Amino acid sequence: MKAIQLQEPGRFEHVDIPEPEDPGAGLAVVRTHRMGICGTDISGYLGKMPFFSYPRVPGHELGVEVVAVGEGVTNVKVGDRCSVEPYMNCGQCYACRTGSPNCCENLKVIGVMSDGGLCERFAIRAEKLHPSEKLSMEQLALVETLAIGCHANDRGNPTTGDHALIIGAGPIGLATLEFARLTGATITVMDMNQDRLDFCRRNYGIENTILFKGDGSEMQQVMDITGGDRYAVVTDATGSNKSMSTAFQYVAHTGSLVYVGITTQEVSFLHPILHKPEITLKASRNALPADFTRIIGLIEDGTINTDTWITHRTSFDAVVDEFETLTKPETGVIKAVIEVAN
Repeated sequence: MKAIQLQEPGRFEHVDIPEPEDPGAGLAVVRTHRMGICGTDISGYLGKMPFFSYPRVPGHELGVEVVAVGEGVTNVKVGDRCSVEPYMNCGQCYACRTGSPNCCENLKVIGVMSDGGLCERFAIRAEKLHPSEKLSMEQLALVETLAIGCHANDRGNPTTGDHALIIGAGPIGLATLEFARLTGATITVMDMNQDRLDFCRRNYGIENTILFKGDGSEMQQVMDITGGDRYAVVTDATGSNKSMSTAFQYVAHTGSLVYVGITTQEVSFLHPILHKPEITLKASRNALPADFTRIIGLIEDGTINTDTWITHRTSFDAVVDEFETLTKPETGVIKAVIEVAN
């Protein structure tokens, strides 16, 4: 069976892997139709993702079709189109027992710590499949990215009247924006790329955008936008340790800073910048099962419009040669999708 494997940072190869066995109890076999390329895949390719191991078949943002189900499976049936919740939690650790399977102590994310969906077919726990009769395979492949943003927004929990800042207008920052805009908060987006800020203005009506130049001018814009208060909620989606270390300066007294981006580098700050304003510092990892259900409903009813998300497409046969280009923001890529099967 055909698959694409990341052998080591910077090197993909086409490989043959065994066909999945007939599914046992609680399992399903699915055919991959679409795979979204996300920051985790790019970081794995660049050797900057701390949870990534090699060699690895990537792929966790997936639109799939159920082709077989095992005994006891009732939530999906053969032929169903599904989004995949890629977080394989143990169900026994403290985080799982207290309702946070996204932070399972023994978590295995498919496509990151175990092989994922950049192949023809694979087996998965059926409970991790979220079906929809209405969504296309491309829309289903976007659900996991949106779930990351949904959870990150919930961690910050901006409310009506708050000023909220999202740093980084890549896919995870945009996913956070999708849900922040539903809260009634006044949103600002900051990025180093003017094209991405223009995308936010054009597609989301975001009036407050800040082009980060690193010369201190952004701080004056922050004060002007917020009337000197700074931001009740700041979400850093850059994955840059430098950005994450300096983001404290944008947070209002008693405000919250959420890290949703991941870095292998040290994040450092002087304690008074956290302590004096009594900032709440949070991490946001993965998403919860209910987020997938919610997002599918929001796309189905038109609250979330995915039409503008996908800017680049590539085929299964071409992705090895084209992947490096898809890692570069200067190419205008917002979200790239691999067409694994028709």
